[in-house]
Amino acid sequence: MLEGVFKLLGDYGNPVPRYTGPRCLSERLVVGGCDLCQQACPHEAVSIQTSVSIDPSRCTGCGLCVQACPTGALEYDVTATIAAVRDQRQQDGGARLVCSRSDEAGKTLACLGRVTESAVMAAGAWDLPLALVHGDCAACDLGDPSVPASVERVVEQAQQLRAATGHTAPVTLRRGDPSVGGGGERVSRRSMFGALARSARSVAAQAIPDQPLPFVDWSEPQDRVPDEWQWRLRAMKPTPAPDTAVYWPAPVVDDSCIDCPVCDNVCPTDAIVRDVQPDGRVTLHLNLAACTGCNACARSCPPDAITMQPQWPQRDFDTPVLLRDSGAAVTDPPQ
Repeated sequence: MLEGVFKLLGDYGNPVPRYTGPRCLSERLVVGGCDLCQQACPHEAVSIQTSVSIDPSRCTGCGLCVQACPTGALEYDVTATIAAVRDQRQQDGGARLVCSRSDEAGKTLACLGRVTESAVMAAGAWDLPLALVHGDCAACDLGDPSVPASVERVVEQAQQLRAATGHTAPVTLRRGDPSVGGGGERVSRRSMFGALARSARSVAAQAIPDQPLPFVDWSEPQDRVPDEWQWRLRAMKPTPAPDTAVYWPAPVVDDSCIDCPVCDNVCPTDAIVRDVQPDGRVTLHLNLAACTGCNACARSCPPDAITMQPQWPQRDFDTPVLLRDSGAAVTDPPQ
């Protein structure tokens, strides 16, 4: 019994998401800044000065700030949620991700605010019906009444991303039904220990692990791209044909560019690379797979030379895209 309690305290005991400063638009000094995480938090746990701070005494781990973050500066472990979906592939009726406050059993997240596009896309890649089950969000002190609408936006975004595969994800968002199976466990910071003591073993069998993520090593280029966006790309299955247009908003540059370094400086994942050639020419390349579509480059560009292109051919994910060459016209601009 106590082993189950301690297991869950390890899984649920640190609900604060990981913060990676170099990915934050506030730390990147993007024009206009960004306070989406602060706006999304229903518990006033988020404060922003030059960087984001989260008060662990107020944070319930609902995940709404992570859903709102456009760059992956705030994140939870997405691999555990994707694995929970995968493990239900042989289950009759498909997979379920269940809010801890619902009246239904299943693979349990603290709150459906934890659901991100990669999990929905993975269900689509496996052609697996996915039910997202929430509780009474209007009365919830862990999440917020806005959770269902926020999850709907996540699902809509995931379907846009998967459209190029020809197979959208079969997803249902609904209120928990106690007749489907035993109730989900109430797992909040305030009531955690009592809940664990009552039924630690059954919850441990269903809870999706929520262990703290290690800090990002920014010296490793592969670590700069958030796991969420890496998994979105991996879940783009079946892989579209090379000429297929994929919804993946990313920047293009027009001739009003003055070759300044602003876009390179503000990019939160180093998806834009500015190089000065030996002959003085300036080139801009885009690593499309690393771009989160945050729009920081377009917002900060002094001559407004950058716009966001919503769709790109699948082949452009394979090699860097030349956005700008100050010494020669780009004869085959991105389409």
